[in-house]
Amino acid sequence: MTQDTSLRFREFKMPDVGEGLTEAEILKWYVQPGDTVTDGQVVCEVETAKAAVELPIPYDGVVHELRFEEGTTVDVGTSIITIDVAPGSADAPAEAVVETPVAPAAEEAAPKGRQPVLVGYGVAETSTKRRPRKPAAGQAVPDRPSPEAASTYYPQAPAAAAVQGELNGHGGTATAGRPLAKPPVRKLAKDLGIDLATVTPTGPDGVITREDVHAAAAPAAAPAPVPVQAQPEPVQPEQVAPSAGGARETRIPIKGVRKAIAQAMVGSAFTAPHVTEFITFDVTRTMKLVEELKADKDMAGLRVNPLLLIAKALLVAIKRNPQVNAAWDEANQEIVLKEYVNLGIAAATPRGLIVPNIKDAHAKTLPELAAALGELVSTAREGKTTPAAMQGGTVTITNVGVFGVDTGTPILNPGESAILAVGAIKLQPWVHKGKVKPRQVTTLALSFDHRLVDGELGSRVLADVAAILENPKRLITWA
Repeated sequence: MTQDTSLRFREFKMPDVGEGLTEAEILKWYVQPGDTVTDGQVVCEVETAKAAVELPIPYDGVVHELRFEEGTTVDVGTSIITIDVAPGSADAPAEAVVETPVAPAAEEAAPKGRQPVLVGYGVAETSTKRRPRKPAAGQAVPDRPSPEAASTYYPQAPAAAAVQGELNGHGGTATAGRPLAKPPVRKLAKDLGIDLATVTPTGPDGVITREDVHAAAAPAAAPAPVPVQAQPEPVQPEQVAPSAGGARETRIPIKGVRKAIAQAMVGSAFTAPHVTEFITFDVTRTMKLVEELKADKDMAGLRVNPLLLIAKALLVAIKRNPQVNAAWDEANQEIVLKEYVNLGIAAATPRGLIVPNIKDAHAKTLPELAAALGELVSTAREGKTTPAAMQGGTVTITNVGVFGVDTGTPILNPGESAILAVGAIKLQPWVHKGKVKPRQVTTLALSFDHRLVDGELGSRVLADVAAILENPKRLITWA
C-alpha cells in the first residue's frame, strides 16, 4: 500500500495572538530546519502591536522549512513553518499541504464547504474533500491534533468554536481534553512545575489564567526556579548610504509597539478634548509612611514605594468620585460608568511604552496592590507582558518623576477618561506650620476627557489625591 504523503507535512499558520490583530513580526526563531520538535514546544517569538508572545507548535516531528526570516512582518493566517510529522517515510510531494487541525471525529461529520480552523482564521470556506489516510504497511501516521489541543494554545474564534461544538455533539461546549491555557500561562506553569491538569480554571470558557497558576503554586514550599530565556536581538536601525564623512541619518522602521502607540495617541489626541490640571503639594508624611511600610512584616518581600501609595490614593479618590471612571461610547452615544477599576501603569520597555493594567485594583488590599504592581513591572521589564494584560483599562498612572521630570500633560489612553502624571519628589523649601522648612514636594497632573468629565469633577479628583498624600491617614478615614 502506498502512503499518502500529503498527510506527512503540516503547516503552522501565524495565529491571532492579540484578539483581532492582523499581523505580527517574527522576532526570533528557536528552531532550524532539521530540528526535532514536540507538541507544545516553543518554536519562535513574535511581536504584535501589543506585546511579544512565544508560539508553541501543535505537532510532533522534524522542522522541514522556516518560511520567513527573523524581522519579517507576517499576516495572520499565513503559514510560517512546515513540520514533517512522519520523517523517514516516502519522498515528499513538490509542495507541503496546508492542513487545518481537526478532530478525527469531525472529519466525516463536517458540513460541506466549511472547516473549523484555528483562532484568527474564522471559518474557512472550501469545496475540497479530505482524503482518507492511507498509512504504509507497518507504519502509523500521527493523528491530527484535536480542536481541544489546538485551543490549548490559543482560545478559538466564536465561529470556529461553534462549528466544533456541533461536530462533537456538545452544542458548542469543548469536549474533554488538555487544559485550556494561553502560551505565556502554559510556559509559566512549566517554569513553576505545575501540572495544568491540576489547576482549577477561572477564565472565560474554562481557560486557565496566570492567577490560577500562581494560586496553584502558592502552597508549594519552594517553586522551581524560572529559567532565563534568551532575549531577542534588538531591531537594528536601517541606515542610509554613508557619505564621505559617515552616516548622517538613521532610519528606524515604524512597526510593532511603536506603531501602535503612535496610532493610539493620534487617535486619542484628536478624538477626546483633553484638559489638564496641576497641583503641587507636600508629601513628607507619605514618604515617612513609605519607610515605615518597608519595615512592616506584613509587607515583607513586596515592592513598597511612593507609586504604591499614589495608586492607592487615586483608587480612593475614584471611589469618592466614581463618575471619573467612565468611557465615552460614540457609537451608542452613551457614557459608560465603570463599577470596577482596572488601573493602568505606563511602563517604558525596550520595545516602547506599554500600559498593562491591574484588574479590579479597587478591590485589592494594600499588600495585594503592592504584589500586583511588582508583578506588572517585572513582567513588563522582561518583555513578557501579554496582550490581555493591556486590555480593559479604565484609568492610568504615568510616573514621569522617575526621570527627574516635574510634571507633564499626559495624553489619555484610548477608551479611558483620565490619566494621572506623577512628577519627581524633591526636597524643597515649603511653608509648614507657619515656618519655611525643607519638605518633600511633588506635582501631579491630571488629564481628563472634557466630554464626560467637567472641570469641577476633575478638580475634585485631583484635590482628593493630593489631600490623601498630604495626610495619608485619609487612606483609612476616606476608604
